[in-house]
Amino acid sequence: MQKILVAGGAGFIGSHLIDGLLKQGNIVICADKLIMGDKNIEHLKENTMFKFYNTELADQENVDKIFEENNIEIVYHLAANSDIQKGGEEPSIDFTDTLMTTRTILEGMRKANVKKLFFASTSAVYGELLDVELTETTGGLMPVSYYGGAKLASEALISSYVSMCDMAALIFRFPNVIGPRLTHGAVFDFIKKLRNNPQELEILGNGTQCKPYIYVLDLVEAILKLMNSLNPGESIYNIGVTSAGTTVTKIAEIVVEELGLKDVVFRYTGGDRGWKGDVPRFTYNISKVLSTGWSPQYSSDEAVRQTVRDAIQLGM
Repeated sequence: MQKILVAGGAGFIGSHLIDGLLKQGNIVICADKLIMGDKNIEHLKENTMFKFYNTELADQENVDKIFEENNIEIVYHLAANSDIQKGGEEPSIDFTDTLMTTRTILEGMRKANVKKLFFASTSAVYGELLDVELTETTGGLMPVSYYGGAKLASEALISSYVSMCDMAALIFRFPNVIGPRLTHGAVFDFIKKLRNNPQELEILGNGTQCKPYIYVLDLVEAILKLMNSLNPGESIYNIGVTSAGTTVTKIAEIVVEELGLKDVVFRYTGGDRGWKGDVPRFTYNISKVLSTGWSPQYSSDEAVRQTVRDAIQLGM
């Protein structure tokens, strides 16, 4: 049993990670400012192994207080703006919720002498390298969104703290994550739009944008597996699926099919991407994480289909 801090634990991925950590018998301290509300952790409030702080993690005093009041042994840092499109409209969101939270958490760890960290990074750190197979050692990283920039800057900070404070850090760079409790993204938006108008669906871009989608429970399994065998220093992994990605049009077709709709007209807004800062396609190499013995249960298309079924089951 360990005392674990999950920063951003009330979010989509964080809440699933907490479920997994609690199943392992750990004491989990969750810190989140509840931008999306507390619905993802409502089922945990009576759990005596779960403790919650409703707090602004970009504030150093708040973070220091959490470390002072709890004998934390491991930190899982998932606190960030998770909506690239939203951050593109207001850069301060990514600066505050992603980069500044990384800085305060690392400082809190340094002061409390906490040595083990997991950081949720992103494929967005690579920028727009459309015709390059992306590996963990791919160079020339130039993010094209504020979100990607804040994540890459966070990775740099982590690297320096790992070196200066003898920490062990695991960094996962993952693409689109979907599954139960999803709050935004193409799958979420398409279901919502078709609930409002089952005859027509607006699709941003030209529909050919293609990305890998990983099911959230596959991701959580990988996080727990590799953190249980964390090595000294910094370890970076691309993580995704072994199949090809899923186009936006394919997502729309799966949603339409699972909702049982007929003759839906797709209306495209045009262009090769949904918004400025969006990367329309990329090729991800995940051979490094596959070499650990982990592999995803769901392909990209299967993850999309299962996510739609989850949403239907949950009454979305």
